[in-house]
Amino acid sequence: MKLTANSLDDLPVIAAKIMDAYPQKIIAFYGDMGAGKTTFIKVLCVHLGVDKSDICSPTYSIVNEYRTTTAQCVYHFDFYRIKSEQEAFDMGYEEYLYSDAYCFIEWPEKIKNLLPEDLLEIHIETDSNKRIFTLIESNS
Repeated sequence: MKLTANSLDDLPVIAAKIMDAYPQKIIAFYGDMGAGKTTFIKVLCVHLGVDKSDICSPTYSIVNEYRTTTAQCVYHFDFYRIKSEQEAFDMGYEEYLYSDAYCFIEWPEKIKNLLPEDLLEIHIETDSNKRIFTLIESNS
């Protein structure tokens, strides 16, 4: 499936479509630097009921934990800075990914051998001022 955002105002509608159509709680985001991965994850978190002011990029912390209004956990990962999959092992990545919480992963290619089979890939491409979201569903 492909979805196009012509502006930031389109992102909440796209987030709702994705969350309604796909059951996966592990979502891997692919795209170049500046493609809008973090921005879109913020919109998804708000859709789930996370307070907008709590959401920030985990570039330096690697993972941020957010709570929804119903106290559900949402994990937001940014693996850009890790140098090896061993670093993900050392931080206990499996406790997060197998927790049944939503896990939004930026730079999943850095841990490609550690990703579970049942996930949703979202590839974000830029075209002028548009963002094109290509969704690929993987099932075990």
